[in-house]
Amino acid sequence: MYFRVQLILTNEDYLIMSSQVIEGTVNFSNVTKHDVYNGQDTGTFSLTITMSEDDAATLSAQGVKIKEYEGNKQRKFKSKYDIGMYTAEGDRYEGEVPYNSRVRLKYKTGPAHPVHGTPVYLEAVKVLELAEVSEEAVDF
Repeated sequence: MYFRVQLILTNEDYLIMSSQVIEGTVNFSNVTKHDVYNGQDTGTFSLTITMSEDDAATLSAQGVKIKEYEGNKQRKFKSKYDIGMYTAEGDRYEGEVPYNSRVRLKYKTGPAHPVHGTPVYLEAVKVLELAEVSEEAVDF
């Protein structure tokens, strides 16, 4: 016996994945090697940024979960694939993005999850202002 099941998705059920752009300040950069959690490779690249209140409100309205740290709105953007990295001039950028650098991220949203909210998938990073890495930070 065979059953035919028809699934109809509406815009409320599934957000169509179209690219969007957001700017922020880098907190954590794992764009050249995979994230590691509890000693395990997660298989994903990621970039966590602090964003403006307006950008946080826009993401939140789309169902994206936003975290708050010391009064700042933050979000981690992930990808299972290599991420396009560019300088402000459009040239290729190599390496991790230093803490406190200004970036513009190109991302897509995925289908909403009832518990975890709407995921954001990182596609590309443009480094607008590169932060200086101090010798003290490297030597501690």
